[in-house]
Amino acid sequence: MQKGTLSKLAVPVVSVLIAFLSYGSQLLFPRMDPGPLDTQQTWCFNLMVIGIWISYARACITSPGQVPPDWKPVSPDAGKHPGPRRRYCRKCNAVKAPRSHHCKVCQRCIPKMDHHCPWTSNCVSHFTFPHFMRFLWYAVASMAYLEYLLFLRAQVIWQNRHLPSYLGPSVSQLVALLILLLVNSITLFLVGITFARTVWGLGGNVTTIESWEIERHEQLLRRARVLGGYLDGPDGVRVAIVRQEFPYDIGIWSNIVQGMGSRNVIAWFWPLSATPRTNGLEFDENGFEDAGITWPPPDPDRMPRMERDYGRDDAFVYSGSNLTSEQEIQAFKRRQQNDYQQRADYYGIQRRRPFHERYDPDLKDAVDEEEDADTASQSGSGEEGWQDTGGNRLKDFGVDEDIEFYDEDDIPISELLRRRQG
Repeated sequence: MQKGTLSKLAVPVVSVLIAFLSYGSQLLFPRMDPGPLDTQQTWCFNLMVIGIWISYARACITSPGQVPPDWKPVSPDAGKHPGPRRRYCRKCNAVKAPRSHHCKVCQRCIPKMDHHCPWTSNCVSHFTFPHFMRFLWYAVASMAYLEYLLFLRAQVIWQNRHLPSYLGPSVSQLVALLILLLVNSITLFLVGITFARTVWGLGGNVTTIESWEIERHEQLLRRARVLGGYLDGPDGVRVAIVRQEFPYDIGIWSNIVQGMGSRNVIAWFWPLSATPRTNGLEFDENGFEDAGITWPPPDPDRMPRMERDYGRDDAFVYSGSNLTSEQEIQAFKRRQQNDYQQRADYYGIQRRRPFHERYDPDLKDAVDEEEDADTASQSGSGEEGWQDTGGNRLKDFGVDEDIEFYDEDDIPISELLRRRQG
């Protein structure tokens, strides 16, 4: 309840902050040397503020999209290459599109989900990313300009520090200037870091979640090198871990065009630019990997169990039973649920133990000290407890971890049969 209340207050708090910095400063400037803003400064500053308001509003209210429940991937080379691994969302009861994730706040699979932003109370996705990017740009630009204007007034006060106090600003004006400087400087620093991180991701066509996945993949590669290139997977399978290139980096220009939804550079900065019209379900790849290789790379801690070879004719048959077809289906579902629970109980002990505990004791010393300490210090176990260098887990980006992990463990039999028919 408390977290939900804070989430509802996020947008009003940000709005108050924007208003305080934008208009509180302009009320103070006429009362301090070197005086109010001139016409050029007023227009420049307030146009950037208008850009903030429009971009922020659109980042908040634009729908982040949804993967259609009947969506099916297009496989033009299905006859030449094995079909790529497709993830299945148990909550949406549908196939996940590439780069999509199930948001625990929005309660649906979001196309090209970057993260769920608490300050906009909305997902940053394929559709909302351009508005979010413009909001960050106008916020950083306007606060940097405001910092310059505030510094000019602070500089005048310092130069006149030896004059009698009655010739300078009042105490209340000094306090207001100090508060504006502190709030603006801190906010500019924090938003500037977010802006720089977002620009870096835009240039590489990497979402925040995908940067987490890249770092996870790098760590698995380091672990696999210790164990001869293999890690333990489900059902006793030894999983080969090989370096896999990120497939969606298609060149800096194409990356920016895809992220901003337009080739028009002016549209990248125009607050009223249209929301991307593409569906956000299919993306160009750089072709560095063979056909059928998908992202994210294999991870033993989140791989599904191997599919069993169910026959179409006897999928719901219970040998020696006089049950009706409907009763056979219900009986099968009960047995399926019991089997799933048994597997969950077993692998909750075996598969989800921390990586360093799954080592052969003789190999523990071979692990790099930094790697071992990193794993041992994390709360939780398996990938669920893994954190990147920033201390983030997937849930910190808004991802529903209960769905994201083992997202193919409980594929409905109807979906398995549909795949077999396909």
